[in-house]
Amino acid sequence: MSLEVKEKTQVRLVFLGAAGVGKTALIQRFLQDTFEPKHRRTVEELHSKEYDIGGVKITVEILDTSGSYSFPAMRKLSIQNSDAFALVYAVDDPESLEAVKSLRDEILEIKEDKYTPIVVVGNKVDREQERQVSNEDVLSTVEMDWNNSYLEASAKENANVVEVFKELLQQANLPSRLSPALRRRRETFPKDTNFRPPMNKTNSCILS
Repeated sequence: MSLEVKEKTQVRLVFLGAAGVGKTALIQRFLQDTFEPKHRRTVEELHSKEYDIGGVKITVEILDTSGSYSFPAMRKLSIQNSDAFALVYAVDDPESLEAVKSLRDEILEIKEDKYTPIVVVGNKVDREQERQVSNEDVLSTVEMDWNNSYLEASAKENANVVEVFKELLQQANLPSRLSPALRRRRETFPKDTNFRPPMNKTNSCILS
C-alpha cells in the first residue's frame, strides 16, 4: 500500500518584528518591486499571490503585522494561523534584535513545535555605516543555537529580498514546482546585487 503525500496548495507567511525595521518595505519590494522610504505604521495587512504551476493553483498569503505590542491577541492569532515566519530586525537597531528573540520564544510557545519554519532577516544592510548589530554574532545564534535560517537584506537596494521569500516557501514545504515561478519573479528584479550572506546548510536548500 503506497502512501500519497498531499501537497499544500495554500501557505501563509507572516512578517513579525519591531516597528520601523522594514517589514512592509520587504513585502512591497517583493510584490511590487517598489520602495517607500517614509515609514507608514501598519496594523495588519494580508496580501495574496496566486501561482498556477502545472495546472495546480498555489496561493501564497503574506501577512504584514504591526510592530507595536499594543495588539497581543491579534499577534497570537496571526501566529496560530501561519505556516512560516520572517522575524525582521534592522542592522542599525540592536533593540529590534531583542524583539526578534522575544517573538521567536512566543512563536515556539504558541505553535508548540521547535521545528516551526523561521527565517531571521537582518534588514537595512544599505546602512552599513550605521550598523550596530554584528552579522557574525547573529549568524552564530540563529543557525547554531536556534537552528533557524538567517539572511541579511535591503528592501531599499533590493538585496536578497527574493531569497527571503524563497527560503520561507522552501521551509513551508511548498511543492518544488513553485521554483520556476519564483525564478521568473526574480528575473524582473535587477541582477547587479552582489550581496550573498551565509545560508544555513543544515536547515535549507536552494530552490533551482
